[in-house]
Amino acid sequence: MVKLPERVLHWSCGVLSAAGLFSIMWLTLLDVLGRKFLNHSIPGGLEITEMLMVVVIFGALPLVSWRGEHVVFDSLDSFIPHALKRLQARLVHAICAGFFFFLAKLMVQRGDRFTEYGDVTSHLQLAMAPVAYLMAALLVYTALVHVYFSVWPPVYVGHSDAEGSAQ
Repeated sequence: MVKLPERVLHWSCGVLSAAGLFSIMWLTLLDVLGRKFLNHSIPGGLEITEMLMVVVIFGALPLVSWRGEHVVFDSLDSFIPHALKRLQARLVHAICAGFFFFLAKLMVQRGDRFTEYGDVTSHLQLAMAPVAYLMAALLVYTALVHVYFSVWPPVYVGHSDAEGSAQ
């Protein structure tokens, strides 16, 4: 049952982030070679890199949440009774889901504003609204991962809890 969501995340967000990072690598290589040998950089390279960074960072958020690779503050875990740890994990994931849904709402509003004003990048004149909407969609995807874990808390291997329960 757990393998299907993990596969979907891997083939959607994982491939998206990897493709973005791979594109940044090639763009940087070609830009440096162009500057070194042709005395000319790639026009709009910075703008393209910024947009690709959005793809890499926001595309990785659902995967980071799924795998539990985010920063964990477990300094109070020794004081929390073991019986409450699953409840704590559910509560934390529910709060995280709420925050990610809220951030997605803000990004949709920003995308709507970009669309309304016709905002584009300065050099290449690329529309900025699609980037904001992509960010919102990936934030919703991350929120859904946390909703999933608020119902079925994960067991992370290697965390400090001796029982291996979720944190």
